[in-house]
Amino acid sequence: MFSGFDIVLLVLAVLVLLLIFSGIKTVPQGFNYTVERFGRYTRTLSPGLNIIVPFIDQVGSKMNMMEQVLDIPTQDIITRDNATVAVDGVAFYQVLNAPQAAYQVSGLENAILNLTMTNIRSVMGSMDLDELLSNRDAINERLLRIVDEAANPWGIKITRVEIKDINPPANLVESMARQMMAERNKRAQILEAEGLKQAEILEAEGRKEAAFRDAEARERAAEAEAKATKVVSEAIAMGDVQAVNYFVAQKYTEALSTIGSSSNNKIVLMPFEASSLIGTLGGIGSIAKDVFGDDAKPMRRASSARPPSTRTPSQD
Repeated sequence: MFSGFDIVLLVLAVLVLLLIFSGIKTVPQGFNYTVERFGRYTRTLSPGLNIIVPFIDQVGSKMNMMEQVLDIPTQDIITRDNATVAVDGVAFYQVLNAPQAAYQVSGLENAILNLTMTNIRSVMGSMDLDELLSNRDAINERLLRIVDEAANPWGIKITRVEIKDINPPANLVESMARQMMAERNKRAQILEAEGLKQAEILEAEGRKEAAFRDAEARERAAEAEAKATKVVSEAIAMGDVQAVNYFVAQKYTEALSTIGSSSNNKIVLMPFEASSLIGTLGGIGSIAKDVFGDDAKPMRRASSARPPSTRTPSQD
């Protein structure tokens, strides 16, 4: 049987164990606990094993220090150009200071939710619909800056604010589609006109370049002709009858070639004998002899050597 002293010792041991267990607090990773002594905040317990004073200290708030996600419900927003759109989003936040988050605001998630929704209406309501649809990144950045600054006294860090969906009314979407189609058609017509303009410019440049080169070719041909005429003239002045014969024969042959290659005539009538060419050269040699004297003897000998006459169909 246990004596009264043994029972007292047993009770005291149980009380000591209860005191020890009530003073030991284990905080899981990712959480911070606030400690209150007679209702007043004293310190914060970090993750791991912690000891508090039993029956005097107690855990006040258990704050989640990990990054958390808060869904922003859908709400209707009227833009600056009086268009109504339905917008929803999501916010990411993290508690950096457990005492401030526990004692500076009541209902932390509800406060962040209402703060974010209010600023979404304020920011997006100050923009036109086209600007609203095309500048989502700028809207997210602006919302993040405003909401994070407002939540800073609560020991909260707003890490991201993202707009998920922007849903205009169906009739407005249809009008935007027609406007987009008209804009695309306009750009296509402008590009086509620019292409035609560029093609005409290039064609005109090509004609200009071709005309310039044709004029340059004619100028060079004229220069060559003038130079050839000058050389022949100098040769005549020096009494070179062979040069005269060559020059006249060349022009005569070119004329015959032009007549023969004409596309308008299939039959070419020759009003003179084929040997008249040499006779003509002989006549020119006689003229040159009268002009230059005995220096033209070689030309006389050349002109006297006539070939036997040939019959043409007219003589027969």
